[in-house]
Amino acid sequence: MNTATLPQRFAEAMVALGAPDRLGLAVSGGSDSVALMHLAHDWGGAALQVATVDHGLRPDAAAEAADVARAAAQLGLPHVTLRWQGWDGRGNLQQGARDARHSLLRDWAQAAGLQAIALGHSCDDQAETLLMRLKRGSGVDGLAGMEAAREDGSIRWLRPLLGMSRAELRAWLRGRDLGWCDDPSNDDPRFDRVRTRQALAALGLDTRRLAQTATRMAEARVVLDQAARDAAGHCGRVDHGDIVFDRATFDNLPADTRHRLLAAALCEIATQPYRPRLSALQAALRAAQMTLHGCLVTRSSTTLRVTREAKAVRQTVAPVGALWDQRWQIYPPANTALPRATEIRALGPEGLDVCKDRRHWRAPRASLLASPAIWQGARLIAAPLAGFAQGWRATPRRCVGILVSLPVSH
Repeated sequence: MNTATLPQRFAEAMVALGAPDRLGLAVSGGSDSVALMHLAHDWGGAALQVATVDHGLRPDAAAEAADVARAAAQLGLPHVTLRWQGWDGRGNLQQGARDARHSLLRDWAQAAGLQAIALGHSCDDQAETLLMRLKRGSGVDGLAGMEAAREDGSIRWLRPLLGMSRAELRAWLRGRDLGWCDDPSNDDPRFDRVRTRQALAALGLDTRRLAQTATRMAEARVVLDQAARDAAGHCGRVDHGDIVFDRATFDNLPADTRHRLLAAALCEIATQPYRPRLSALQAALRAAQMTLHGCLVTRSSTTLRVTREAKAVRQTVAPVGALWDQRWQIYPPANTALPRATEIRALGPEGLDVCKDRRHWRAPRASLLASPAIWQGARLIAAPLAGFAQGWRATPRRCVGILVSLPVSH
């Protein structure tokens, strides 16, 4: 197996992904992530920092994190071990571990001033993902597999090894006399991904061919996203933080476009990276009103409105000056001293009771309940969207993705 081209292929992938000057590396100690660390170091195109997540689920995990720390130190790279202590023994273990890993790494990168995090997913992981999603009946988006680059607020997630097989990476490591740790859970048939990996081997499926199928699906997704983006500009608008579609135009769109627009609106308002399942989207489009993905979807005779669900933000609190609910920026009156212990919370029914004059409401009642308000303890200081502005302003972040062209209502 010729592995001499791996460093060049890695460098080309990093350039194509637009790798930043400050890059985090998620290194578990397995072969793929260890190869990622050494390839990134040899590439030398960014200042690197390394993090290992210890999920606390295996007795060997701490020692494996220490091995990564030593390997990073030999390369002159700073390393930190991030420990998860949130597993309570309930729910889907692998999903919980993935969510925790994502959260820990994201928080670490933001605190360290990193612009992106590189992950060690290989061509084999892409093939496994494709087969798992095919088993679930996924459409084009699911069969597009993992994205090589994904935006997540101020952090980008990069997968520069998707074009390389695990066998290539391991052969490259052996050629440099570099070792790695083998996680025994990777052979545990209780887990869906392990069973999928075993099925791939038993059926003799070519992981590269499957990964190529994912690439073609990703190309098809680009075309479908563009169609939805074009449609959004004609039938949608942002209305004081809500996303509203003209129902007549929306209902005449192809089914795939309708699903994309609704999913994008839900993800935008709830600031969630992943869309709901297709069956849930279809149910929401049939219902007069339905809660989904932390949002409220309401169909009237003229509109389809997506707003934040009041229950989802009932406990959300932020200091003045910080983003509230990850998307609202609150501006106080100019040259005015803020009352002590002032904070941003949802308006809720208690606050809306103070704003009785509906003539000044800038959104429907359900939207106002979930809108940002300024509080001092139990005292309402201001509710910018409910006609009780008192000089305060509330502005939602600009839409991204396929909704970026949405006009804003005034």
